[in-house]
Amino acid sequence: MMRGCCVFAAVAALTASGFAQGSAGPEPVPMPPPIAAPVDTPYPGTIALTVNLTNTVDRVVTVHETIPVRAGELTLLYPQWLPGAHSPRGPIDAVAGLFVKADGKTIPWVRDPVNVYAFHIDVPRGVTSIDVDFDYLSAIQPQVGRIEISSQLADLAWNAVVLYPAGHFSRDIHFQANIVLPSGWKYATALETASQDGDTVHFKETTLNTLVDSPLYGGANFKRVDLSTGPDNPVFLDVFADEAKDLEITPEELQAHKNLAIQAQKLFASHHYDHYDFLFSLSDVIGGNGLEHHQSSEDGTRANYFTDWAAGARGRDLLGHEYTHSWNGKFRRPADLWTPNFNVPMRDDLLWVYEGLTQYWGLVLTARSGLVTAEQARDDLASVAAGFEASKGREWRPLVDTTNQPTVSQRRPVSWVSWQRAEDYYTEGQLIWLDADTKIRELSDGKKSLDDFAKLFFGVNNGSYVTDTYTFEDIVAALNQVQPYDWKTFLQERVYELHPEVPEDGFARGGYKLVYNDTPRVGERRAAENPRFGTSFATSVGFNVMMDGSLGGVSWDGVAFKAGIVPGMQLLAVDGEVYTADKLRDAIKKAEKGTDPITLLVKDRDQIKSVALDYHGGLRVPHLERVEGTPDRLDDILKPVP
Repeated sequence: MMRGCCVFAAVAALTASGFAQGSAGPEPVPMPPPIAAPVDTPYPGTIALTVNLTNTVDRVVTVHETIPVRAGELTLLYPQWLPGAHSPRGPIDAVAGLFVKADGKTIPWVRDPVNVYAFHIDVPRGVTSIDVDFDYLSAIQPQVGRIEISSQLADLAWNAVVLYPAGHFSRDIHFQANIVLPSGWKYATALETASQDGDTVHFKETTLNTLVDSPLYGGANFKRVDLSTGPDNPVFLDVFADEAKDLEITPEELQAHKNLAIQAQKLFASHHYDHYDFLFSLSDVIGGNGLEHHQSSEDGTRANYFTDWAAGARGRDLLGHEYTHSWNGKFRRPADLWTPNFNVPMRDDLLWVYEGLTQYWGLVLTARSGLVTAEQARDDLASVAAGFEASKGREWRPLVDTTNQPTVSQRRPVSWVSWQRAEDYYTEGQLIWLDADTKIRELSDGKKSLDDFAKLFFGVNNGSYVTDTYTFEDIVAALNQVQPYDWKTFLQERVYELHPEVPEDGFARGGYKLVYNDTPRVGERRAAENPRFGTSFATSVGFNVMMDGSLGGVSWDGVAFKAGIVPGMQLLAVDGEVYTADKLRDAIKKAEKGTDPITLLVKDRDQIKSVALDYHGGLRVPHLERVEGTPDRLDDILKPVP
């Protein structure tokens, strides 16, 4: 035994000695030269871009560019950081069939080994322009990506179908864009049309940043609705639908949408566009959408938005939200969110203003316009607060860190959203700005409000659509100009510090309190019948159920969590009966009056399990309840401005 130990020790010593005398290990391979940083100098010449949208069967978009060049090294970029996406999500994986030619001869390209959005080309001597062709393979199945093209309509984002030269600000690169549409299709976009030859549309020359900021909707079933508040404020609702019957709008529905433009003009007392177009798809095929642009927005919802109006109160603030972005996010933008081109990383720390304040005003404008009732708007706010009360993630992650979530998760779903936290800067930001609005109203004895901040901060340079950036300090200074207060500390505590308490002071100052009872939200059951929505039981048993019975979010450390329920399980039965939302509601109500647990039958991959939920707390549907004897500031906020 002693001899073996000695041999082992000697080998170990020699091995250690060998390592000590040898090299330190591999050295890193040098990184490739950096891609030219953008500078504010014009790119020589105009790039011609033609996009063919006619292959709606395969959903393949063919792209042709003619790019003026000079001999030598050229780097072409595919847009990576997209405004409104807040993350590097340019769909480079959908690009195929890339060919570069000059005078009919193929020129090789090399993808950058580090930045996969960059393509290097050595332009031969004597070549003054190159032809670039590629296919954009739009998603065919939802699991691959959002469906953008169907046989009846299409949503074209120009950033998906363009390569552009590195080394210049996007405002310094000029494009002349053309689109080839399926026969008979109509189109809408904020771009200005130069001419049209049959199904080919030629747009006026514009800059790359304006092109990318001006998506196009096309389709066979189209109606343009004038929402203008006057000749100096042209606003249009450009509606594209799966079927012509879905374009029918009642006079009451039309007036509510017109009121949205009227109330926005009253709020901001300005506009920053030549004309504004809501590009609005009503489809059960095309994926829902909501993406802001300066002079338009990409909006999409269910096919029966107009024809089954009562079913759609939930989520009807879409248009109000995206319209508000024309002022907040597009005209005025956080300084570190503005970038010189689409391949410079964005920084998102002020998204609680960019998105949170927009979420607040989007709901306020939706209520003021009559698109939803004040009660429905209050129910939305109550649901937001209740969701945060059930979220354990607030115990470890401050709100400001959720502004990194678009990059952290690439906007993919997360398993335990109540613990990990999602992009909470939207809705928690909404509550914080309600808090600020009611605080201003309280301090000024009703003489001032956040409406005054809107006019002061976003109403500058009326008619201009040149981006004007802002910082945290600018926000604080403007709030103090409206109503003196320690706004820096107010915002610092709620946004940048760990703040497990849900910001509900706006409810109390507004004359309401959050309560839970068994009364359904207005229109809740109608909305739950739509395939795009599930039913939330988060505030009671602690999970959401989708229309197919699969469990979505499960509240971390909630009733279902403790019983072993996890996201993705299939809910098959409740107390021995096949699951429906109503049967689960009835079971929860029954359990509230008794001692027996609620018995669920669930499918977990290849196993069937019975789970007992020892819960007796009732449905706990969140609502805001009026506190008598207090100022009704929230009612004042939600009512139309005369």
